[in-house]
Amino acid sequence: MRKTLLFVFSILGTVAFSQEHFSGINTSRRTGLLNARNNPAELANIKKKYEVNVFNFSANIANNKMSFSDLIDNNDNFEEMLFSGSEPLNMRVDVEILGPAFAFKVNKWTFGIATAAKVKASLVDINTTLGNALTNGGIDNINEVYDVLASENQRATGTSWGEIGFSVARELYDNEKHHFNGGVTLKLLFPGTYANMGASEFRGTVQNNLGTVTLTDASAQVNLAYSGSLAGDFSESENFTEFFAGGLNGFATDLGINYQLKSVNPNRYLLNAGVAVRNIGSMTFKNDNNVTSYYKLEIPEGQFLGLNQFEDAKSIEDVENILENETGFFEKSEESKDFKVKLPTIFSAYADLNVYNNWYATGYIQQRTSDDNNNDQVVVQNIISITPRYSTDYFEVYTPLADNEISGFTAGLGFRVGGFFMGSSSALSVALGDPNQADFYFGFRTLL
Repeated sequence: MRKTLLFVFSILGTVAFSQEHFSGINTSRRTGLLNARNNPAELANIKKKYEVNVFNFSANIANNKMSFSDLIDNNDNFEEMLFSGSEPLNMRVDVEILGPAFAFKVNKWTFGIATAAKVKASLVDINTTLGNALTNGGIDNINEVYDVLASENQRATGTSWGEIGFSVARELYDNEKHHFNGGVTLKLLFPGTYANMGASEFRGTVQNNLGTVTLTDASAQVNLAYSGSLAGDFSESENFTEFFAGGLNGFATDLGINYQLKSVNPNRYLLNAGVAVRNIGSMTFKNDNNVTSYYKLEIPEGQFLGLNQFEDAKSIEDVENILENETGFFEKSEESKDFKVKLPTIFSAYADLNVYNNWYATGYIQQRTSDDNNNDQVVVQNIISITPRYSTDYFEVYTPLADNEISGFTAGLGFRVGGFFMGSSSALSVALGDPNQADFYFGFRTLL
C-alpha cells in the first residue's frame, strides 16, 4: 500500500517543481498564446499578424506537511513526516507541457490552435493516523488504539491526458479610451491513464499490537477506479506519460472576456483586465483494463482486518485483490467498465495596472467551482496572487506573491527576454526560507 497511497511521488524524479502554472508570465503585457490559455479573449490582443509557440513547460508540487528541504533530502523519516500531526494530508503534483501552437489575426478576428499534455496526481484529505497505519506498518506507539473519524472523501488520485485546442477571439468594441474582446476555446481531449482510490464516511478503530496493525468497528464507502497504465505499478514514472493513448474521448470549453483602458502610448495600456471560466467539460476513459468499483466496508466490533497486508501493494489491482479476498468485510455494491472524469472547472479574474512608466502590478484569483473530494473529479487548488513587474517590449522581470490553498504563502521570481522566459512562483521563498512548495517553468514563443 505504501507505493499505492504515495504514488504521486513516483514522477518527482523526472520533473521540476512549480505552483500556479506560468505564474506572472501568463498575465504579461507581452500578450500571446500563453495569455490565451489563461483567458481566450486575450488572443485578440497579439501585436502582430502571427504568433508561434515553440515549447513551454511547467510542473508543480505543493503540500501542507513537508518543506522543500524535506522533499529533496531523501529523509529516512519521509513517511512519518508526511503523516505527522492531526491535520489531514493534502498534496498536489501538477505537470503541464505546451507543445507547438499557432495563432493569426484576420481583421478583428484572431484564430489559434494549440497542443498540450497534462499530468495531475493528488492526495486529498488523507487522515494521518490511517495513512500511517497503511504505509508504515505501524503507528506512533508500540501498543495503542486510535479512533478514526473522517467525514470527507479521502482520495489518492492521478491522471494524464492530451489536448488539442481551437481558439477564436474577436474585438467587440474599440475607441480612443476603451477596448473590449471576447473569446472561446474548444478543447479536444485525449484521455491517457487514470487511477483513483477514495474512502468516504470513514469510521473505525485502528489498533497497533507490537507492529501488527488492525482495523475494527469500521465502516466506509470505497471507490477503486483505474484505466490504462496506472492500473499497474505506480513506481514507474513512464506510466504517467501516455497522454493521447485513449483517443478522442472528451471535450471542454474555455470562455472569457477582456477589457483594456488605453494609454496615450500605443505600446502600453493603463489597465488590462479579464475574467474567464475554464475547463468546462469531461473525458471518458475507455480501455481494455478499465474498472470502476464501489465497495461497502463493514467490520463489526471484535472482528479485525489486518492492515499490514496493504504495505507491499504496488497497484490498485493489488488493493482490489486484497479487498475481494476479505469477503466478510467488503461487499461490492457497483461496478462498471467505462467511466467519465470531470475536468477541474475554474473561475479566474485578473487586472494588470500600469503603475508608472514601465512598472506594472497584477492581481490574480483562481477559484475552483467543483469539489476535490468527488471521486470523478480532477483536482485543482485555489490561488490568489499579486505580481509587481518591470516590463518593456523586449525585457521583463517580475515577482509573483501568492497565497496558495495547500502550501500557503510563496514568493517567486521570473524574467522574459524577447520570446524566452523562465520563472518560479516560489524561488524567493526557497532562497529566504523553507516553504511547502517549490517550482520552475520555462518556454519560448515568437511573433512573426
